[in-house]
Amino acid sequence: MSKNIDVALIGGGIMSATLGTLLKQLEPDWDIQIYEKLGAVALESSNPWNNAGTGHAALCELNYTPQRADGSIDITSAVKVNEQFQVSRQFWAHLVETGALPDPKAFISSTPHMSFVWGADNVKYLRARFDALKDHPLFAGMEYSEDASVIRGWAPLLIPGRKKSEPIAATHIKSGTDVDFGALTRMMMKYLTENGATLNLEKRVTGLDKQKDGSWRIKFRDEVGVTPHTVNANFVFVGAGGNALNLLQKAGIPEIRGFGGFPISGEFLRTDNPEIVARHNAKVYGKASVGSPPMSVPHLDTRVVDGTASLMFGPYAGFSPKFLKQGSWLDLIKSVRPHNLIPMIQAGGRNLSLVSYLVGQLAASKKTKFEALEEFYPGADPADWYQITAGQRVQVIKKDAEKGGVLQFGTEVVAAADGSIAGLLGASPGASTAVPIMLGLTKACFADRYEEWTPQIARMFPLVGDQLSSPAGHVEGVVARTASTLGLGAADSTTNTPADDA
Repeated sequence: MSKNIDVALIGGGIMSATLGTLLKQLEPDWDIQIYEKLGAVALESSNPWNNAGTGHAALCELNYTPQRADGSIDITSAVKVNEQFQVSRQFWAHLVETGALPDPKAFISSTPHMSFVWGADNVKYLRARFDALKDHPLFAGMEYSEDASVIRGWAPLLIPGRKKSEPIAATHIKSGTDVDFGALTRMMMKYLTENGATLNLEKRVTGLDKQKDGSWRIKFRDEVGVTPHTVNANFVFVGAGGNALNLLQKAGIPEIRGFGGFPISGEFLRTDNPEIVARHNAKVYGKASVGSPPMSVPHLDTRVVDGTASLMFGPYAGFSPKFLKQGSWLDLIKSVRPHNLIPMIQAGGRNLSLVSYLVGQLAASKKTKFEALEEFYPGADPADWYQITAGQRVQVIKKDAEKGGVLQFGTEVVAAADGSIAGLLGASPGASTAVPIMLGLTKACFADRYEEWTPQIARMFPLVGDQLSSPAGHVEGVVARTASTLGLGAADSTTNTPADDA
């Protein structure tokens, strides 16, 4: 006899933790069960060393502000991403205010966000980007400079050793953040388990079968041993990272037809040398090379994990057929179905530049990879840096009515028509936008209860969507409140040093 529960969350990462916490706020008495195949939560993409930890608000990421043919800058995506991150901050602030997250400093810290470019064309682009964003209320406080001494004051490592004749430019905004999504996931999971939810570790889900009453029978087994178990859930969320595609395929919902996945692994260079770390307090994003995919944007990041700061530079792309860092070598092959084979082939044909980029990255020597860091930090010493392997990402491949198969950068919620099961596919900026994604999923999958929840949701989220782009005073008030609650004062500024050697 299978146990009946209200909600099953498959996967112990930031997405499941976020949805579970949101539902627990709305329905405290619901029986929520979490199933994670590893021995602890947040060991895959939510682990702080498996992602850059950037609170993605499009403050510095240039791929969100493409340049139009006429030279103007399209800020549509940047505004949307910022709006989404502000929704996440509102939820985290609400959880801090209610005691669900007791110590915001354990997962979020003020870290300035910078864009940094060199070369006349890139400088011209960054100036146009700054002009397009500077008066928008969500980008208030952004500064721009082409002066080496000013830029050195913002990020001292970027300037010494650079040719004085080289055109450079940077933007700087103090309101950026570094987020430890691993710590945040663990804190949310602790809140859930202390309030009636059950966390089931080392449990591998092996099947999802729709029952006549509309519920889902979940088959799972102990990761250590072969004991089979079943449970019936009224609602299932598949937040299993790269493995979500495989599980949604097992569920057999028609909405997953045509979807495929392309796995990309990543590497970073990391230093823990306190002298170097102390001289760089920022997340600095550059411009991807011509023809390179969006995930290749180079960045030199401050990372704060367990209260200790380090620096990371990357990403360097790699390839593995695994859909999870601790997945199977057969993941990619097993994901191929008759309904997604043609879209996958078509997407591959349209993204030969990505294939070329990956081949180039795989063939690059250690010296070539280090030279990419030296473009950012001319004085870098190889002895101070070591390589780490980042998390595995699975980019979404989907059918398009006009183009056939397309490779999509970002995230995609796939839900059954009756709202009884849903899953999340894709990658960045997923973690930073987990809250608005899960809020949207809640509205879609619990349409019959959403109106009843509206007053509580309004208390948690004073502003959502394009309301965050309304007159500045109102927006600034909400942003300031969340910053105060989360302990995000103005970030400490780095001491301005002379630029004699610039």
